[in-house]
Amino acid sequence: MSAHARISAITDRIVERSKPSRERYLERLRAAASKGVARSVLGCANLAHGFAVCSPAEKDALAGDRIANLGIITAYNDMLSAHQPFETYPAIIREAAAEAGGVAQVAGGVPAMCDGVTQGQPGMELSLFSRDLIAMSAGVGLSHNMFDAALFLGVCDKIVPGLVIAALSFGHLPSIFVPAGPMTTGLPNDEKSRVRQLFAEGKVGRAELLEAESKSYHGPGTCTFYGTANSNQMLMEIMGFHMPGSSFINPGTPLREALTREAAKRALAITALGNEFTPAGEMIDERSVVNGVVGLHATGGSTNHTLHLVAMARAAGIHLTWQDIAELSEVVPLLARVYPNGLADVNHFQAAGGMGFLIKELLKHGLVHDDVRTVFGQGLQAYTVDARLGEKGGVLREPSPDKSHDPKVLSSIETPFQANGGLKMLRGNLGKAVIKISAVKPERHIIEAPAIIFHSQQELQDAFKEGKLNRDFIAVVRFQGPKANGMPELHKLTPPLGVLQDRGFRVALLTDGRMSGASGKVPAAIHVTPEAVDGGPIARIRDGDIIRLDAIKGTLELLVDAADLAEREPVTVDLSDNEFGMGRELFAPFRRAVGASDQGASVLFH
Repeated sequence: MSAHARISAITDRIVERSKPSRERYLERLRAAASKGVARSVLGCANLAHGFAVCSPAEKDALAGDRIANLGIITAYNDMLSAHQPFETYPAIIREAAAEAGGVAQVAGGVPAMCDGVTQGQPGMELSLFSRDLIAMSAGVGLSHNMFDAALFLGVCDKIVPGLVIAALSFGHLPSIFVPAGPMTTGLPNDEKSRVRQLFAEGKVGRAELLEAESKSYHGPGTCTFYGTANSNQMLMEIMGFHMPGSSFINPGTPLREALTREAAKRALAITALGNEFTPAGEMIDERSVVNGVVGLHATGGSTNHTLHLVAMARAAGIHLTWQDIAELSEVVPLLARVYPNGLADVNHFQAAGGMGFLIKELLKHGLVHDDVRTVFGQGLQAYTVDARLGEKGGVLREPSPDKSHDPKVLSSIETPFQANGGLKMLRGNLGKAVIKISAVKPERHIIEAPAIIFHSQQELQDAFKEGKLNRDFIAVVRFQGPKANGMPELHKLTPPLGVLQDRGFRVALLTDGRMSGASGKVPAAIHVTPEAVDGGPIARIRDGDIIRLDAIKGTLELLVDAADLAEREPVTVDLSDNEFGMGRELFAPFRRAVGASDQGASVLFH
């Protein structure tokens, strides 16, 4: 079966599986849309509260039902480099809306935490749950029923998935996502990684490490490696939530502002008051979701999206599974080499042809659906462009190049970096897991070694510093799942495991936690489910047990007798230290209510 036929078959399977829940979702959406302009159902006192601070002209406009009002949901704070540029966006959007005969109001703000700051810290245990909290917070902002469309200002890891869940929960409204773009290129990512490993080995001190990190993360915009934040931007463009060509334009540039103004005016054009009504929940369908998964594979994107895409799809009544994601990976070639899958950063990706070239390649070979709806009003073909600044300060779009400007960063279907996307599902007597192998050398796709058990990443780091890990082994870091402690990213495991691998040892990681979009050269079976706190098989592993991780066959096996494994009692640990401090006590209801990893690790959808 051709790749095109397999993608169509997987899409059809998702449609069939989702039919009951998708139909219920669309019925609710259409019922909400049929009630007409939101403000027309508000009483006079309600409406007076809603526009109390508006200008007289805006009040006149909003008193009727002929002028559209945009609700801005912003994730602005000036601690996050990626979100700091959003400080000025509301003023820009209000001005652009007024020019187009509309009104815009900030409907609400949502929390936006930085995983880079909280890595290895107690606050990281709130990170995954912040996604669903962001969805709820955005829902509160939009619940005022004052708006005809929504603009979502968000970039980073959990923020965009949370905002997508909100947009689809308010699916009767059109929604456009407005990015801020990546920071300019700083210290090369491979050099940053080298200094991190030297620090892990004790060969450089904190001053040298901080200098390197500061040169990497040095200004406004997203971090330039291809982690979850930049995977988010790719997804929003290939799924049709962005204006074409807008994902990777640097902050503070005239083109960035022009794209923001354009998004505001386009949002006004696609409300129910015009002729191009594009409610988000109708726009995003099974084909859009499959396009997102294909883009993830083609670019070697973040493993976190095996959680987020499942949850995002559920918000629209669509049932996406890890099996769907794994099967799509088998037919989608890897076309991008961006750190950690290569030496380039996202600015190099953009310069090589960016999203326009990538989408053109995928469309040319039938690997994505063109017949989708987008905020731009046309099929995906309209996204095969480069955005430029026009002579009058507007956005000019030119056809994307037919050939990559840098084949070492962005390649063609005919000459891919590897034949598949490198994101695979593992199955076996230890349950299900996810592995990303696009940056793992082929000789390490199969690891068979004895287990060494850890119940925190600090335990592994301590053992490394004490010289106890100079051997072949598979690190089992358990009780890191969503119910146990919120499923923090275990990013601090990467330097010591990388050092051990560079010393010639065959090492791998097995965990019910996460390793983030920046997981790289060490094979890592992550998101293991059932998790340890639920008594999953990972809780039955003992030190010295032989584990076989086979990323080629897609298997994850504990090589012990089945009867012996069944008789073992799952280990339990005291998790009380994870329950308090840094706000963790506030999230106890989330830990109790969260679903399994393969269901999106969500408190909203099971």
